[in-house]
Amino acid sequence: MTSSLSVSAGQYSDAGVKPVNQDFHGLLVPKGHQLITKGIAVAIADGISSSNVSQIASESAVAGFLSDYFSTPESWSVKQSAQRVLLATNAWLHAQTRQSQYRYDRDRGYVCTLSVMVLRSATAHLFHIGDTRIYRVHHDQLEQLSTDHRLWLSPEESCLTRAMGIGHQLDIDYRSLPIQPGDTFLLATDGIHEHLDERTMAGIIRESGDDLDAAARRLAAQALEQGSDDNLTAQIIRVNSVPAVPESSELFHQLAQLPFAPELQPGQHLDGYRILRQIHASSRSHVYLAVDEETDTRVVLKMPSLEQRHDPVYLEQFSTEQWIARRISSAHVARPFQSSQRPSFLYQATEFVEGCTLRQWMLDNPTPTLDTVRDLVEQIGKGLRAFHRLEMVHQDLKPENVLVDPHGTVTLIDFGATRVAGLEDSEIGEQAVPRGAALYSAPETFLGEPGSWLSDQFSLGVITYQLLTGQLPYGAEVPKIHSRNQLRGLNYRPARHLRENLPAWVDDTIEKAVHPQAHRRYPALSEYLYKLRHPSVDWHKRHRPPLMERNPVAFWQGVSALLLLALLAALGLG
Repeated sequence: MTSSLSVSAGQYSDAGVKPVNQDFHGLLVPKGHQLITKGIAVAIADGISSSNVSQIASESAVAGFLSDYFSTPESWSVKQSAQRVLLATNAWLHAQTRQSQYRYDRDRGYVCTLSVMVLRSATAHLFHIGDTRIYRVHHDQLEQLSTDHRLWLSPEESCLTRAMGIGHQLDIDYRSLPIQPGDTFLLATDGIHEHLDERTMAGIIRESGDDLDAAARRLAAQALEQGSDDNLTAQIIRVNSVPAVPESSELFHQLAQLPFAPELQPGQHLDGYRILRQIHASSRSHVYLAVDEETDTRVVLKMPSLEQRHDPVYLEQFSTEQWIARRISSAHVARPFQSSQRPSFLYQATEFVEGCTLRQWMLDNPTPTLDTVRDLVEQIGKGLRAFHRLEMVHQDLKPENVLVDPHGTVTLIDFGATRVAGLEDSEIGEQAVPRGAALYSAPETFLGEPGSWLSDQFSLGVITYQLLTGQLPYGAEVPKIHSRNQLRGLNYRPARHLRENLPAWVDDTIEKAVHPQAHRRYPALSEYLYKLRHPSVDWHKRHRPPLMERNPVAFWQGVSALLLLALLAALGLG
């Protein structure tokens, strides 16, 4: 056996007799050390015919997996990485349905089946939801490796029992099996496997020899000839070589057992980085400013403190933070730095942002203009929306976790408290109190409720209030909340009492964003950001001062005219 994993592949997809192809498929063969640490990923998805948007679900499921899987920490196993990605993707799809016109009919929502195969080292890892199929080819026969999650109600009628996006919970079939050179696998949607028997499919693959693309096309064409009225997709993967198992296993063991880095001093070197200075140190982590000597790029290195080396919950959170940073693409969210060297210690590397924290910025700018505050808040909001689009909640939005560069550009940092939809809290330890800063956390989190994007909106509203007034809307009362009665007792202190020139409608906008009851806040973060610049259409109607305040002269003139008319009327009647 050679020292590397290699495959040959053939793929084909066609809409068939349908106007839209709701199938989607993908294959990713990484380069460099990711081929060793992550392997090769193959995915196939099939949208459900009752939905007009399931092709979006199929594409999102496949493309999302191929992107997010290779962003997971190298210390995670294939099973852990794939399952976490699938759970997060399922939560995102389910959320799209809930937010769409199909929220009351899930069979018309963002739903699809999905089969994934990850080849790493000398092992195939299979993940399956729905009725797409994974086969292994044995000469003239096929061995079905996946189980159909479909219930037949009659010979003509059936329904899926599992699918991506159909519910908040997701049950994933998983199995692993050894592979060797020559092993051939077939992934197919039901447009093919329901119309061709296994012997016919195996024969087509055998007769096509090494032209696997031709084999995939022939499978689709043959199924179409046999009366298939569905989309048709086939992927054929042949293993050419596998690495030496002991060498690969040793590498993975090393990755899973990366040692903690010792405390570093300026001038020291680590994996191609030269340490410039320490930025922050606590009992949980040490943060350093360093320079990548290959590219001369300044980076920030975050390492767990030695006190945390026996805390599995913290280490899980630390690894998840790496994955979150790699998932997000936003100009207002800190970006991970990709080094050409494999790490020898456990740490995270992110691009360095020149500037200061928002906390320091507020000290340097105690009375910013309203437009300046709006600009800062809108940038923070854009960063938060990048989290929310992926069904993630930051949960630790505070001035210390917001950086402002000399040009006024905002960057969000620190994702250690971020909540990812689909990942059960029990995996990282159930939290009885908010994971973020208490003074900026939403009241509902103190009652044991999980954080949501409405909680992030509350935190952003508090920051807006503080930027304008230097104080907090509820003082230090929010962390004292332990009951619904205490929640209802929270009283908002109008910002215009602290900043007299603040427009009343802006104050009302902030008050709604920080409402103690989550359902009373803005239904969308974008609405809050818009309302900070534009009063509601009916606001002036609801808050229009009486005529006596707006124009006293006109008011009394009107009163006098009415009295005169009344007098004349009385005289006329007399």
